[in-house]
Amino acid sequence: MASSKPIVGIGRVLLWSGGSLWIGRAGGRAQAHAHHAIQISMALTGRLRLWAEDVQIWREHAVALVRPHQRHEFDGAGETVAQIFVEPETTQGRALLLQGDAAASIVDLPREPIQALLAALLDAFAADAADEALVAISHRIVDALCGQSLPGLSVDPRISRAIEFLRARLAEPVTLAQAAAAAHLSPSRFRHLFVAQTGMSLRAYLLWARVEAAVGAAMGGQSWTEAAQDCGFADSAHLSRTCRRMFGIAPTMLVRPMRSSAA
Repeated sequence: MASSKPIVGIGRVLLWSGGSLWIGRAGGRAQAHAHHAIQISMALTGRLRLWAEDVQIWREHAVALVRPHQRHEFDGAGETVAQIFVEPETTQGRALLLQGDAAASIVDLPREPIQALLAALLDAFAADAADEALVAISHRIVDALCGQSLPGLSVDPRISRAIEFLRARLAEPVTLAQAAAAAHLSPSRFRHLFVAQTGMSLRAYLLWARVEAAVGAAMGGQSWTEAAQDCGFADSAHLSRTCRRMFGIAPTMLVRPMRSSAA
């Protein structure tokens, strides 16, 4: 039976363009939530549990993929786990969405092809390795799970330009007209193409990008209040509500590990 206690994540959150790594000890269960990114859940020790709204059964997994915008719950059961989030509009995201049964909200992925990489990721985390080392291993894991790159998976460069424009301005209001101009499109054409490429509206995407950036900033050393303000939230309460909806936890349930004082 899945644990019912609130999750306490002790670990690190690292962001890059199109994805992020959340790694650490997951002490319990996140409430039901849904988010924009593809979620790759990997048990670095033991096994983890996932629940999907369409199935409503808790199942154990070693490595699993949760499709975007699917309401689900996560239970780390006290194990060391890694979650890699990949945005579905990226080339890697599109390749990941081809894995398994397209109708299944949660798909088991093979552990064998990435076994050595998971061991390397666990060792790097335990050794308090540099952010760059953890990110590099994460990219290799995603590449291995994507397999051979397939034709027709490229992202429209106009939407890629708009996303870069948006992510550089998370602390300020951005209008549809401004994003459309960055993509060199009319607002009406941009609105249609953005939804077609990302699966969500501009406003919803901005909220997703802001909450992910705020979590990364706070786990990197900022206070939650500073992170909320720097990423365009009215206050930390607004960030907390959004984080609960998209990740199933309040930001204060995430704790950075104590860094070793040894030289």
